[in-house]
Amino acid sequence: MKLAAEEEAIVRTAREFVDKQVRPVVRELEHANAYPEELIEAMKKMGIFGLSIPEPYGFGAVSMPCYVQVAEELARGWMSLAGAMGGHTVVSKLILLFGTEEQKQKYLPRMATGELRATMALTEPGGGSDLQAMRTVARRDGDAHEYVINGSKTWISNARRSDLVALLCKTDPQAQPAHRGVSILLVEKVPGFSISKDLPKLGYKGVEACELNFADCRVPADALLGSVEGQGFAQMMKGLEVGRLQVAARATGVARAAFDDALSYAQDRQSFGKPIWEHQSVGNLLADMGTKLYAARSLLLDAARKFDSGERCDMEAGMAKLFASEAAMQIALDAVRVHGGYGYSTEYDVERYFRDAPLMIVGEGTNEIQKGVIVKQLVKRGGLDI
Repeated sequence: MKLAAEEEAIVRTAREFVDKQVRPVVRELEHANAYPEELIEAMKKMGIFGLSIPEPYGFGAVSMPCYVQVAEELARGWMSLAGAMGGHTVVSKLILLFGTEEQKQKYLPRMATGELRATMALTEPGGGSDLQAMRTVARRDGDAHEYVINGSKTWISNARRSDLVALLCKTDPQAQPAHRGVSILLVEKVPGFSISKDLPKLGYKGVEACELNFADCRVPADALLGSVEGQGFAQMMKGLEVGRLQVAARATGVARAAFDDALSYAQDRQSFGKPIWEHQSVGNLLADMGTKLYAARSLLLDAARKFDSGERCDMEAGMAKLFASEAAMQIALDAVRVHGGYGYSTEYDVERYFRDAPLMIVGEGTNEIQKGVIVKQLVKRGGLDI
């Protein structure tokens, strides 16, 4: 299914932005671990941060197949740029799907322009993917009509530059089962909320990942997403469908960049009197890389279309994230092999792809968690509907 002409133009604009503005500067920014201020400002002007926000709150939401292709193009240029919009998009979807009208009007117009950046906070230092075991608690102070938050979160992307955090926390620690006591609070940077440090990373440079601390942090009662406590776990699981599609798109973009560089290099580089792609060992690598990339992109677009149909797509999003991230890791490694010694040099981009690719394997729920989600749905649905 092809995109509408207007959406094709949006993807093409993102592609041109990457080729003309991102790729010429990315190596220097990435190795300096410098925040890409000018590129982020350009993304704001292009409307990148509002792609999932419909009228009247924004300029009009695009389809999910269009959105993931834009994310893919950004990741093809620099995975960190796609990461800069990832959590922001999930939060905008959460507010659209579950927020009150007051919350939509308060946040979405500014989020659409990028004036207000948002991120989500799920992972805790001792919890990882076991979200129901979280220890961050928000207790209702009835007299003051406030929640008092205590706890900590870690590996929160864009935390310093986001002024709104969708915080997953326990509003009823005694609830059984535990997920019924979980809520999402929309937390702005208020007293009691602090960012302790930026975490050093193998890749994903330029964009910060931080630890957040909440010490008697007070937010108004209307910070609760929606109007009913205890629905946060189900809300976030729906949001993570978007998040996993976005991570799959990032992985596909990194895989595309690695494949494109390897294919070009294999045609230019000569050994034993012929281009190295003509040597069977290199040609076989390229054939496998191209096949994996094509399959990853097909899974991604199929899951995106399923999302837009309104059907549950946690299995499809999980499959796309699982396969695309594993494929990106292998394609990035194979790109290093094709480049030989140059693949290990910081003067070539393939070493960056190899450092960026692992994030998608562990981010937005590890791939081991994805497999658990997938198999539960396979059993529940009675297999694959194909």
